[in-house]
Amino acid sequence: MTSQALLGALARAVDTSGAAVGRGVLAESGRHLAAHLGTGPYIVVADQNTWAAAGERLTFSLEDAGCTTIPPLIFPGRPTLYASYDNCEVIKAAMGAATPIALGAGTLNDLVKLAAFEMTRDYAVVGTAASMDGYTGAGAPMSEKGVKVTRNCKAPVVVIMDLDVVAAAPGFLTASGYGDLAAKIPGGADWILADVTGIEPIDEDVWAMVQSGVAPALSRPAALAAGDADAFEGLVEGLCLSGLAMQAYGGTRPASGAEHYFSHLWELAHLGVDLDPPLSHGGKVAIGSLAMCAFYEALLARDIAAIDLRAAADARQPWDEIEADIRTTFDGALADHAVRETKAKYASGNELYARLKPLVDQWPAVADRLRAQLVATDELSEQLRLAGASARPEDIGLTPDDVRATFPRAMYYRSRYTALDVAWELGIFDDLVEDVFTRIWI
Repeated sequence: MTSQALLGALARAVDTSGAAVGRGVLAESGRHLAAHLGTGPYIVVADQNTWAAAGERLTFSLEDAGCTTIPPLIFPGRPTLYASYDNCEVIKAAMGAATPIALGAGTLNDLVKLAAFEMTRDYAVVGTAASMDGYTGAGAPMSEKGVKVTRNCKAPVVVIMDLDVVAAAPGFLTASGYGDLAAKIPGGADWILADVTGIEPIDEDVWAMVQSGVAPALSRPAALAAGDADAFEGLVEGLCLSGLAMQAYGGTRPASGAEHYFSHLWELAHLGVDLDPPLSHGGKVAIGSLAMCAFYEALLARDIAAIDLRAAADARQPWDEIEADIRTTFDGALADHAVRETKAKYASGNELYARLKPLVDQWPAVADRLRAQLVATDELSEQLRLAGASARPEDIGLTPDDVRATFPRAMYYRSRYTALDVAWELGIFDDLVEDVFTRIWI
């Protein structure tokens, strides 16, 4: 089953040519795989949990379609598999001449994706949970040498998501996917600002792929938490469309903004890795999304059109002071990474004035665009709570002060232009963060 929205997105996708989303599609998975990737040999890469959920049925469907397989690679179910490069190496060693099929969710898909790319193979994914939007994405977030970066690699040729399998997944995985899709709300607002300032214009077709389905996909949080398989269609399709949009765009801008940098930094700090199960990416992204929605509320409460832009541009810190601050904020390789990323977006004087002038001149219209995109922080928090997702910093083991301290780190972490940069360049960053924690959110 492939909806019109998915068909349209597949037409623009670079790597993915086939998608099946619906109830009972696992039984037809072998036929879909054979049609796009041939009859094998295949190797299924799973962990003990995902193999129990769908491994035998997937293998039977492959055999029924005339495909050959080699013995599967099944990682232990505990401890939870981690997206580290050494696990990618294990997969590469097991592949032989086979085409890999990732049977699982985020981590398994990312590891197989990167392993297949480095072995110059195509691959497929049979998703077992609506836990993230990376199924159809063309990159693989991977931790190596103390920094989490998205490694460039190809997306799957085929993605199969059986809603009955997905709905039966543990609730924390669904909550993670809900949080990841909610991130498209502040992430989209960040793209609007990058568009207005001329840094990264919006691709309207790609925008529509992601944003047109976000509100419907998030509209039934309680039914998702209850495991209602029919409620999963919008969520799963929204997550798949997000990944396909990244393929069409050639980057992750359509699916993420500053909210993801909160999550990445907490992941690099190993937040919640000692829990069982570990804190999910989407759980941390949910809190980052709330933080950014609150930041946007603070931004929209300001009369940006009244700011003396020339004075703000002239008051911009020189680069050497900023670099010194970055190196006191981060250590080691992460400090070097943050310096490179921040330097890439740094501007001052006339260059900064020219960047921000369209934003200041058009502020009433820009503010209307942002309000149409955003959701009130308290409303999003309630939706997340109903979905069983993280809705307060305490839900992921953080205090409000922990979140507050992450704001400047998130601003430095990536070169992608966001609301954090706009506020920083206008000289109101600290004031807005203060508003978040005294007036708007927590």
